[in-house]
Amino acid sequence: MKNRTTGRDGTEDQGAPATAGPAKALPRRRPGAHRVPVTLLLPALLGLAFLILPLVGLLVRAPWSGLSEQLTSTAVWEALRLSLVCATTATAVSLVLGVPLAWLLARTELPGRRVIRALVTLPLVLPPVVGGVALLLVLGRRGIVGSWLDSAFGITLPFTTTGVVIAEAFVAMPFLVISVEGALRAADPRYEEAAATLGASRLTAFRRVTLPMIAPGIAAGAVLAWARALGEFGATITFAGNFPGRTQTMPLAVYLAMESDPEAAIALSLVLLAVSVAVLVGLRDRWMSTP
Repeated sequence: MKNRTTGRDGTEDQGAPATAGPAKALPRRRPGAHRVPVTLLLPALLGLAFLILPLVGLLVRAPWSGLSEQLTSTAVWEALRLSLVCATTATAVSLVLGVPLAWLLARTELPGRRVIRALVTLPLVLPPVVGGVALLLVLGRRGIVGSWLDSAFGITLPFTTTGVVIAEAFVAMPFLVISVEGALRAADPRYEEAAATLGASRLTAFRRVTLPMIAPGIAAGAVLAWARALGEFGATITFAGNFPGRTQTMPLAVYLAMESDPEAAIALSLVLLAVSVAVLVGLRDRWMSTP
């Protein structure tokens, strides 16, 4: 059946089909919604160039022909090996200590929780050199705790490989705590309560229910902590020194090589750049995706 409509000239139009209901209005596109103001575009492009051009310069000036020789040298390999071992160990320490700390901040009504959270995140904004000085004053041979460790057990932490791990864990653990705490706050606590009503202990519910739910957050935090530990410089050189084969990590080797062997410094910088890019690619679904 066709509707009869009357036009402006008085004639009937019998060709319009009947509709079941009112037609849905299409959303109107705001004029200029996709236009970028020039006043914003120019500083945005300048900011992009400011961030990208140094990396491009590093790639352009890299000694690609002798890169394999640089990376296989004894000094570079020692720094690379030490960096990987210390960063991995520091990440493991951050996992053992940081995951329970994140649970404490997210799941309990601890008095002074805001102050504790502020203190936990303080290494994120604290200059790394200041963190190294603080570690030295506490764990040094004459420090608050270090003097007791030295006199009672003969343990000296500064200027050792263990000191590198401690310095890296100090600056890297907040990344893990923040990531895991966010995952815990996003997880539904009713699953833990249901496990408790079925007879599971608090530890069993945490191990069998909570940890699987927050596993992506733990993995993301561990990767961020590992990358931060790998690139640590200030706290390491202040607390652990710069001794080849013992405390000289890749950032310290880059700093030292800039004075004597710039090509080796560039080669090490390329390794750190590749690691950073790999971290961003690995975390793109969690940190770089848009809703």
